[in-house]
Amino acid sequence: MPKTSARLLSLLSLLQARRDWPGALLAERLDVSPRTVRRDVDRLRELGYPVVAVKGPDGGYRLDAGAELPPLLFDDEQAVALAVALRIATTTGGIGEAAARALNTVRQVMPARLRHRIDTIQVTAVEQRDTRLDNGVLMALSAAVHAREVLRFDYPPASPLTASGDGAARLPWRRAQPHHLVTWSGRWYLVAWDLDREDWRIFRADRITPRTPTGPRFSPREVPGGDVAAFVAGRFRGATGPGGWPCRGEVILALPAAVVSRYTHGEVIEELGPDRCRLVMGSWSWHGLAVAVGGLHADVEVVGPAELKDAFADLARRYTRAASGARLPPNEE
Repeated sequence: MPKTSARLLSLLSLLQARRDWPGALLAERLDVSPRTVRRDVDRLRELGYPVVAVKGPDGGYRLDAGAELPPLLFDDEQAVALAVALRIATTTGGIGEAAARALNTVRQVMPARLRHRIDTIQVTAVEQRDTRLDNGVLMALSAAVHAREVLRFDYPPASPLTASGDGAARLPWRRAQPHHLVTWSGRWYLVAWDLDREDWRIFRADRITPRTPTGPRFSPREVPGGDVAAFVAGRFRGATGPGGWPCRGEVILALPAAVVSRYTHGEVIEELGPDRCRLVMGSWSWHGLAVAVGGLHADVEVVGPAELKDAFADLARRYTRAASGARLPPNEE
C-alpha cells in the first residue's frame, strides 16, 4: 500500500477514536508535519469524509456527521461485535432482512481470521413471528419516543370489527405518549401512556400506522415499578400490578432452600430448617401456580390462600382419575 494511502487510513482511524484531535497531536501520532496533516485532511474531505476544523489555541480536527455514510474503519473487536449484533438482528422481526444484507457486506470485507470467528456463531429464532413491520414505521416510532411527542396513530383490532352498513373495517385511531420501543419474543412493541384511557398500554408496532403530524411535546412519565423490562414482562405473563403476578401463594416445601432456589427465579424463599423452606411464588393462574409447585417434586403444605388449596384439590382429582386409567367421556354432539 502506498505510504500516503496508509497514512490516510491511520488518520481516519484516529479521527474515529475520539471526538476532537489537536492538529499537533495528530502530527505527532502520524510522525509527520502539521502541514502534511492539513493536506491529508483535505484528501479525506475530497473522499467524502466530513472533517471539520476545531477552533482553539492549538486548533484541531473532528470527524463530523455528514449527509451520507462514508466507509468506516473498525478494529478487530469492534468488527466482531458488529457482526455478532447483526447476526442476532437477522432473527428480529422488521429489520431482519436489512440486518442480513448489512452482515453480508461486513463479512465480505473482513479478514479471514475474523470471518472464521463470526461464522462459528449461529443464532436460531425460536417461534419467530412474521411481523411484516415496515422500517419506516419503526423509525417513526423511535423518533416520537426520542422527541417526546404525542403520537397519533391508527390501530386496528386483532380481530377486525365490521362497521354497520357498508361492512368496512372500523379502524379507531389512538392518542398516546410514546415512552419505550421494546422487543419481546421476536416482535416490536410500543410502551405508551394512552391519553384517552388514562392508563399504560403496550401496542404491537406492526399494527400501528402513525398519523402526521405528531402532537405536542410531553414530560416523560415513569413506568410502573420504574423498570420497563420488568413492566413488559409482567404484562405479558398476565400481571396486573407493576411486574407482579395476578396469583400469588405461599407454601412450605420438604426441600432445602438452596435446592428450591436453583429452580425458581425472583421468588421469596425462606429457610425453615435443613430440609424445609417457605416459598412465596406467583403465576398467571391458581392452577398454573399449583402445577409449578408440584413440579418441584416435594411434599407440600399449602399456607394460602384458599384459591391455591382449591387448585391443588382440583388437580388431585384429575390426576387420581388419570392414574386409575379412567377414560374421558365421549364428546356429545
